[in-house]
Amino acid sequence: QVRLVESGGGSVQVGGSLTLSCAVSDSITATVCMAWFRQAPGKGREGVAAICSGTPNESNIARGRFTISQDNAKNTLYLRMNSLKPGDTAMYYCAASQVPWAYLRDDLYNDWGQGTQVTVSS
Repeated sequence: QVRLVESGGGSVQVGGSLTLSCAVSDSITATVCMAWFRQAPGKGREGVAAICSGTPNESNIARGRFTISQDNAKNTLYLRMNSLKPGDTAMYYCAASQVPWAYLRDDLYNDWGQGTQVTVSS
């Protein structure tokens, strides 16, 4: 089990950018899959982007606007978000899994951070 701590959320205007960070308590390379999920008020959790064994996978939400990356030396996962829209307003969570095919399946992630809030206003 690893401890995950997200940061970097905040309030931005439509079209703005944010970079979320997720600090991993253990070596990030010891984790097979790392991912970002989000949950808006009154809605279910949805996958944003994931990296499994170095291979990124982005959802339709993220494609073209968000980029997932990781810095192995800093044991940190990132989500760079550009062209933000009001619909991106949500709590964003970092998650870790040892399942090689976990990608955007939240039921296969067993370690979760507390989340960081992103609010996009027009």
